[in-house]
Formats: sequence, C-alpha cells, structure tokens
Amino acid sequence: MEKNYLKLLSSALLAAIFLVSCTTQKQAVDVSNEEQAVFNSDDEQPVEIKDEETEYEIIIIEPGFYTWLQSIARPEGYYSQSFLENRNAIMVINWNQRVLQPSMYNPNLYEMQINYDPNIDYGYEVNYKLYNYFVYFQRKYNQRLGPFFPRI
Repeated sequence: MEKNYLKLLSSALLAAIFLVSCTTQKQAVDVSNEEQAVFNSDDEQPVEIKDEETEYEIIIIEPGFYTWLQSIARPEGYYSQSFLENRNAIMVINWNQRVLQPSMYNPNLYEMQINYDPNIDYGYEVNYKLYNYFVYFQRKYNQRLGPFFPRI
C-alpha cells in the first residue's frame, strides 16, 4: 500500500512539474517614463533605411521612432551585424506571416510585407535600423515577433 501511495505521489509530482514547464511565461515589457513619452509623441520625422549597393530602401514614418532611435536605442556598433541579421530574419518571417493573416492580427499594425532576403548583405546600417524598428514596434504595441523578449 505504501508503494502505491509513493507511485501516486511521484506521478502527481511529475505531472505538476510537466504542466508548470509547459505553460508559457509572459514577461511584461518594462517601459520607462522617458520611453513612454517618446511612444506618445507626435514627432513624425521619417527614418530612412537604405543601402546604395543593394538599392534597398525603407522609409519609416512612425511617430516617435526617430526620437527613440536617437535617444533610447543602443548605439550603432553595440550589436554585431551577424546578430542583427539573425534577429531580423526571424522577425521578418513573423511579421510577414502576420501581414497575411489580417483576421488574426491587426491589419493597421501589419500593413505591408517586408522583402528581406537573409542571403543578401544589406550592410550594418540597414540591419541596425530594421532591428531597432522591430524592437520599438514590439515595445510600443506590446507585440512579440519572435521567441525572445524585446529589450533594450
């Protein structure tokens, strides 16, 4: 009888551990007052992302992004280009999937697909600004475009 009790107890314990490990843990984005002020600003100065060699260009007209990029984002050179490329590849895939599912994801947030080929070297500046736009977007609109937490 004692063996059955121990089996039952150990089975229940394993089941509880399994259930706890399977639940997703959502972290809340810790937004400072300064960052929230930038999110709420009406500054609509465009940010151009372009590379002359690949003729790649994006113009982002997102209120507050220019100010956020200049004042809150990590400075250029903080991340390696390979880090930026890897993160951008993941986030572009998620972004484009959401554009194609307007009934599931807000079509006002995900308006256009991003044509990003991970086999093309877009250069550091393009990858840096695109990555930081994704971080800004995720933090401002409380979205997740990948398995990692959007932090600064």
